Amino acid sequence: MVPVSVLDLSLVTTATPPSASLRNSIDLAKHVDGLGYRRYWLAEHHSLSSVASPAPEIMIGQIAAATQRLRVGAGGVMLPNHAPLMVAERFKMLEALFPGRIDLGLGRAPGTDHVAAHALRRRLEPREGDDFLERLFELTLWDTREFPPEHPYHSVVAMPNDAPLPPIWLLGSTDYSAQVSAQIGMGFAYAHHFGSADAVDVMTHYRTHFKPSRWRDSPHAILTIAVIMAPTDEEAERLAAPADLNRIRRDRGQLLPLPSEEEALACPYSDAERATILRNRSRLFVGSPQTVMQRISPLISASQADEVMVITMVHDHNARKRSYDLLANAFDAKSRAA
Repeated sequence: MVPVSVLDLSLVTTATPPSASLRNSIDLAKHVDGLGYRRYWLAEHHSLSSVASPAPEIMIGQIAAATQRLRVGAGGVMLPNHAPLMVAERFKMLEALFPGRIDLGLGRAPGTDHVAAHALRRRLEPREGDDFLERLFELTLWDTREFPPEHPYHSVVAMPNDAPLPPIWLLGSTDYSAQVSAQIGMGFAYAHHFGSADAVDVMTHYRTHFKPSRWRDSPHAILTIAVIMAPTDEEAERLAAPADLNRIRRDRGQLLPLPSEEEALACPYSDAERATILRNRSRLFVGSPQTVMQRISPLISASQADEVMVITMVHDHNARKRSYDLLANAFDAKSRAA
């Protein structure tokens, strides 16, 4: 069976304030490090009361220092929010401190609303339109030092200059990043948990159009999925109730901390909201290990995923840890059976 990894938002709940959520991320990373998970990625979000971490590079350093085997990375840095030189310097530092254990995932969305995005970027050089590719190219040049002699950045050095950039992954919820990743020969991670495209089509396109490069000699596609697992289907359904309410609230523009199971189960949904929850369940895998594996195994096989990355959003931190326990055992059992 394919390797399994973790995507973490440092989730804020009604029982867990942001500072405690950050500490929970470190605790969860140490927990899954002992379970054999391959990677632990942190997301970048701003001005969201449900997400505690706007600076994944800080959390990456803390988690890498607290673990032994995990590759730790950004899932991802929202490149339009940052000067490429700053991204290069920060991740070269991380690579220097934790050689061979750092990943740099890049996204082209702001990770917030347009007002917060403006606040993040207003001191950066204004550029017209989507400048993601321009910023990506500049970021790679800080590593290769191939600015032309006449370029003003030719004499600037991204320190520490004896540490390379860690492996770069492009993140996407559509087919755009798959196309770019394939063209320039980088790793690709598809966000099935909120993506708008067909995962099989997107990942197949990436694999069939991949061109070897100085960054990678072969394709590597990560399928990111949302899973809530418990010993029984009934318990998993209860744990998933807050995620259902969270989906409805997001549609209402209410970006609130994750509610408790009790609050979510008591919510009087309309028929239209229940239909929305049902549609969202096509991107949320809930149940016992047997139920979840029966649902995700065909998707993993059809998409030819090289790796599966799992996000688990539940109210109780110990229940989240147990979900990752069960998931690790389920994948290990599947691997032994294969």
